[in-house]
Amino acid sequence: METPEDRIALFLDFENLAIGAREDLGGLVFDFKPINDALAERGRVISRRAYADWTMFESARRGLTEHQVELIEIPQKMGATRKNAADIKMAVDAIELAFERDYITTFVVCTGDSDFTPLVHKLRELNKRVIGIGLRASTSRLLPPACDEFLFYESLEGVEIPSKQKRPGTRKPETVPTLPPEQTAPETRGDLAALERLITQTLSGLQRSSGGVVLASTLKRAMIRKDPTFSEADYGFRAFGELLRHLADQHIVDLTEGPARGDPEVGFPETGGLEEAGFAMLRKVVAEEAKQDPVPLSGLKDRIRKTQAGFSEKDYGYRGFLQFTKAAAARGVVTMTWSDEAEDYLLGVGD
Repeated sequence: METPEDRIALFLDFENLAIGAREDLGGLVFDFKPINDALAERGRVISRRAYADWTMFESARRGLTEHQVELIEIPQKMGATRKNAADIKMAVDAIELAFERDYITTFVVCTGDSDFTPLVHKLRELNKRVIGIGLRASTSRLLPPACDEFLFYESLEGVEIPSKQKRPGTRKPETVPTLPPEQTAPETRGDLAALERLITQTLSGLQRSSGGVVLASTLKRAMIRKDPTFSEADYGFRAFGELLRHLADQHIVDLTEGPARGDPEVGFPETGGLEEAGFAMLRKVVAEEAKQDPVPLSGLKDRIRKTQAGFSEKDYGYRGFLQFTKAAAARGVVTMTWSDEAEDYLLGVGD
């Protein structure tokens, strides 16, 4: 049975993206086509509306009209009054459409303005999926975590950034409180090694919660739920499947054919990979400490961190150090027995 496609309504804060593209991307002229193409891959777009004082953007009218975008005119006023009028009109129209057209499953909000965060929250309360689109440098850090998925315009296929760009920081994003690392943009979150740890954590969590197989599509959706800005393209991969194949080549995950073509089952290899590296570190420390007596579990994590700074069992997909240690014992990496006298687990080196 064919899965029903998403029905999408798009709302474009044109001034925010057009001026943002010009100021953040070295004079780039905003082009709607990359957004249109990205959404075509996600579902059927049945409503497209763009908001601006179009007397200021005459040259953009034709391109938007060719893509069947309805141009909503906001009469010209001075300063912030005009901008606020466009924002309010866009928010009101989105909520009205959410109530009047219950068959719309996804709302796309094209803006980087944090003022739209309450709108995103309300749409999600109404059981609507929300995709945000904005410029990386000028998008408020509050907005992406509020969305189900957030796309950076300059990362979309078809966006050609001029070679001579202004220096970074020409246009500053809104000043907002610093968010946790998992909610920041990919380029600030770490390298490929950090991505590998995030994937193993997510895969391990899915295996625990589902109790069954995990498909690549399910893993990708979970990654986006953790970080709406996640995109494998930021790490140099053309598709999520290509990223998974790279991880499989590194023996970090294992891929087997799934029920649908192009959507393999993802699991952990029986031997090797990132998890085994963590077990090897545990065994090494226990072996050094247990030359005469078994090693108590208490304090063992701190001793491992003296050998490997920043060690965390969560990097290997485990919720706690006890769970990580029990998994190692189950595989024979270490021995682990409870001692009533010590009121603790005692570890030794396995065969």
